[in-house]
Amino acid sequence: MKILITGGAGFIGTNVAEYYLSKKHPVTLYDNFSRKGTIENAEFLSSNFRNIQIIKGDVRDFNKVKRYVSKNGIVFHLAGQVAVTKSINNPGEDFESNIIGTFNVLEAARLLKHKPVIIDSSTNKVYGELKGEKIIIGNRYVNEKFKNGISEDENLDFYSPYGCSKGAADQYVHDYGRIFNIPTVVFRQSCIYGPHQFGIEDQGWVAHFIIKALLDKKITIYGTGYQVRDLLFIDDLIDAYNKAILNIELVKGEIFNIGGGVNNTLSLLELLDKLENLLGKKISYEFAPKRPGDQDMYVSNIEKCKKFLNWKPKVGIESGLNRLITWVNDNLRLVNKIA
Repeated sequence: MKILITGGAGFIGTNVAEYYLSKKHPVTLYDNFSRKGTIENAEFLSSNFRNIQIIKGDVRDFNKVKRYVSKNGIVFHLAGQVAVTKSINNPGEDFESNIIGTFNVLEAARLLKHKPVIIDSSTNKVYGELKGEKIIIGNRYVNEKFKNGISEDENLDFYSPYGCSKGAADQYVHDYGRIFNIPTVVFRQSCIYGPHQFGIEDQGWVAHFIIKALLDKKITIYGTGYQVRDLLFIDDLIDAYNKAILNIELVKGEIFNIGGGVNNTLSLLELLDKLENLLGKKISYEFAPKRPGDQDMYVSNIEKCKKFLNWKPKVGIESGLNRLITWVNDNLRLVNKIA
């Protein structure tokens, strides 16, 4: 199968490309290379695989998007603005990248006789603040209302420009699937981590903490540090993507919450404790005020994904962290240049 990956030089896109290229599928990587690390990720792919085409392009350019969507049977739509803080600083760019960019991909598919499969990368931020009574146990927040995680039945609450743009985009993907018979699947992703992730303060916090720790730089924790997320290693996300493609007649039009689930959760402070044990060193950190749009607690209920895709996470937190630590150590000079 021929595969197009928008945002293909980002963290998730690079891993998706590596997976399919290793299985000899032709891959077109489409990226505007605006994010740190994307050039290096593209160089890694081009130096290790032959069956890859790398296109510098922006998803806001409809004619260019249309040209490449029309040539591929599978589209991973991973491009867009990815950070809440940046969306607050520049909501116009966030709107254009996430809503117009997604619309262009969908319109390009709608105009084709043979509709490509579209796998859309959405976010847990579409559920907003998720208010509810919470208590502190140890170094984490606990909220009994969400003890089984957040399911797809939870009310949407597009909080922050980023939440609005990603929420609107994933609703467009969902609706284009049912109105125009495009085989779409939306994955509302929690905390995904793994190799080729050049984490920064406002996005990719697990990799960011590891990079800062290995470079002996101080980490800033925004808020109390009790905030909880469920962690999912990149290989498990790709497994879900691939199973969706292989079972597209069953899952087309569906939306899935995906993350590590209730068995793979950490608070920010718990991650720091775990990293100190894994690295055998003290980590320096400081606190700053909580940022707007940040959820105190988000854990995915992954039962729907398990049921439809016969999927579950296979990589445990400690194994996944060790694999990411190894990758960062092996690429420390490159990471230090980009960080």
